[in-house]
Amino acid sequence: MKKILIFGAKGMLGNDLIKVFKNQNLILWDKEEIDITNENLLNKKIVQLKPAIIINVAAYTDVDGCETNENLAMKVNAYSIEYLAKVCKKINAILIQISTDYVFHGDKRDGYKENDIPKNPLNVYGKSKLLGEELLLKIQPKFYLIRTAWLYGHYGKNFVDTILKIAKEKIEKGEKSMEVVNDQHGSPTFTLDLAKRIKKILEWKKPFGIYHVTNNQYCAWYDFALEILKISKIKIKVEPCSTKDFLRPALRPEYSILLNTKLPKMRSWKKALEEYLIVSESEYLKNK
Repeated sequence: MKKILIFGAKGMLGNDLIKVFKNQNLILWDKEEIDITNENLLNKKIVQLKPAIIINVAAYTDVDGCETNENLAMKVNAYSIEYLAKVCKKINAILIQISTDYVFHGDKRDGYKENDIPKNPLNVYGKSKLLGEELLLKIQPKFYLIRTAWLYGHYGKNFVDTILKIAKEKIEKGEKSMEVVNDQHGSPTFTLDLAKRIKKILEWKKPFGIYHVTNNQYCAWYDFALEILKISKIKIKVEPCSTKDFLRPALRPEYSILLNTKLPKMRSWKKALEEYLIVSESEYLKNK
């Protein structure tokens, strides 16, 4: 059975990949097993292991933190991709690399297709992920570069859980409303659906290249929050506000909608959200 090496195995997407690929010959690495920024060590361990497929979901994803830790962001999100691409080419392995909607500037209201060329990302996180893409494309191993967006899942902090937490805390304090930004647009994506689609891409033996994988349709964070509270039957008024009302270290793109033109469409983000909220984590784990 082919060896599949997963980097970032303890993260939100990594955990769902483990469930989806559970019957495969998996090797699971996280920070404790390997320093992904150490090229010599990375090269040595991967050459010894000789995996057929590497799925890299390791990343420095603290968007605001990247602004003050640019050197670390570039090491983890860009140069480590160069190291992986080189060793994959050397051992003839397939590299599946996860990227982000934030590689785009966000000024295209209709969204971005796979062949749109990213330019002028608004923040350090986006710049580091874009450099990682460029280094991968320059080396050209056998690869699937998968851009995704607005991830949430059972194994990490995410927007869905944050909204529920804030809403409950405000209700406990007797407050009747909360604010959510209404001028950033994207496609919420359930990590379980993303993990399943990654497996399908391999099974379908799709041509190597760039793919956009998100749940179907898009919304603003405000609309996302409304749906979260509606499904959860939590009654609190949600007030739309501007990004300018929530000043943060990193700028966010206004329109980072990823258009999928190469694969069958996944279920809508509303359907995926419903499963995430209604199916408890214990049931989820039991059935996977």
